[in-house]
Amino acid sequence: MVDLSSSVMFLPSRTHATVPCPTCSAPRQCARCLSARTDLTSPLPRRLSLLYCPGCVSYLHPDPKTHVRADPDSKQLLSICLDRVRKPLLSHNLNLVHADFVRADPRSNRISLRLRVQGAVDRLTIVEQTHLAELHVLDRPCDSCSRAGASPSPDQWLAKVQLRQRAPHRRAFLYLEQLILKHHAADKATRIRETAEGIDFMFPNRTHALKFADFVSGVVPARSSGDRSASHDTLSLQICPIWREDLVCLPPAVSRSLGNIGPLVVCANVTDSLALLDPSTLRVARLDAREYWRAAFDALMVGRQMVEYVVLDVDGGGAGGTACRLAYVQVARVSDFGKNDNVFTVKTHLGHLLSPGDYALGYDMCAANINNGEVEKYKGLVIPDVILVKKSYEEKRRRRRGGGGRQRAWKLKTLGMEVDTTTVDTEKKEDEYEQFLRDLEENPELRFNISLYRDKDYHPSEMASTAGGDDGVPTVPLEELLAELNLNDTEGCGLESHPMEG
Repeated sequence: MVDLSSSVMFLPSRTHATVPCPTCSAPRQCARCLSARTDLTSPLPRRLSLLYCPGCVSYLHPDPKTHVRADPDSKQLLSICLDRVRKPLLSHNLNLVHADFVRADPRSNRISLRLRVQGAVDRLTIVEQTHLAELHVLDRPCDSCSRAGASPSPDQWLAKVQLRQRAPHRRAFLYLEQLILKHHAADKATRIRETAEGIDFMFPNRTHALKFADFVSGVVPARSSGDRSASHDTLSLQICPIWREDLVCLPPAVSRSLGNIGPLVVCANVTDSLALLDPSTLRVARLDAREYWRAAFDALMVGRQMVEYVVLDVDGGGAGGTACRLAYVQVARVSDFGKNDNVFTVKTHLGHLLSPGDYALGYDMCAANINNGEVEKYKGLVIPDVILVKKSYEEKRRRRRGGGGRQRAWKLKTLGMEVDTTTVDTEKKEDEYEQFLRDLEENPELRFNISLYRDKDYHPSEMASTAGGDDGVPTVPLEELLAELNLNDTEGCGLESHPMEG
């Protein structure tokens, strides 16, 4: 028997198999021959198109689809051209190492690119190759230049969006106009017309109209209804009739769904939902558009019905801060001075703002002729004599105007709308616009979503500069103002800027 334990085990040495290169017979396939046999650029396009607008001298950027101005042989133009070949590079795992322009005749309407790309042939070999791509420049006007060169005929539209609101004021349209301007929501509109019922926006196609309607529904509570004819599409948007500072009596079902708030509440803010404030408890509830239109109730009283009161005494408050604070306040109507001694003690949420001697605006429930079906549904409802809504600065403004007044250092932009002067009350419109400007001064939350611009023509008088800054009337801080840009190629129906005078 053979003793295997004493024998020496034989271990053969490892050898690597070498296959000669079929081209140059070198051991294994060399990188140079592999590069010659492999074409990495075969999936890359060699001829592409690039849209160019001769009106504004800009090229169409594919992602996002916007027109960008670029000089010949510039970095901006190279970036736009590379975006045309970026997707094929990514889909085939190719890396772009270098890119430059190949000189060509500028009159040929062609742009040639030289691309150097890298790709892995196997796990050990990376090949680098050069690819030539040619972009054919096609002249095609952008949307803005197309509208500018189109006929100004009023029939140059296919879709119309009608904004309507059943309210005795136009405060919603004033606020919505500023949101539209800030977000450029109506840039595609070919015509904007203001009527007594609301505002009409005309668009060249239905897609732009639907996009605009979605924007409006996202910033204010609104519901839409459409009417489609053979030649035109009409989309009507009904805006919620309740607006900021309106007094509302909630239906019993709505009050229960909001945690038994109210039922007498004040609309504190309007976005895509209604922020409702109970001034006697400081409770705030939000009612979205769907829940509102399910009940579809109206305001009990609106802002133009508010009465001015003078504050005689404050118990439990303390001026200062921004958070609402409950307090008992003694007030008297300003119109009663010299006529009677009527004094009202009310519970209000304005304890953080009011001090004896101040003025406040509120609803006079004693003299109000309430004819509302929702109020009658509450048996035994105790209606307060006065519901205060906000602090008033009218007396201080009157003293300012008596001392020479003061021009505002800011201004707003407005949509270039056609106004039907036969149906629109111009005087009432100007009064509501001035009240809207005052609301912007008094409410920082309201102007948060609005762009205010510096008025370059603002020159404060000597009397206003010495006395106007310490009168306690709210103003807009200079750091909130934007520098106005004067663009000659403004899109849409145009913008107009109006300086504000106090």
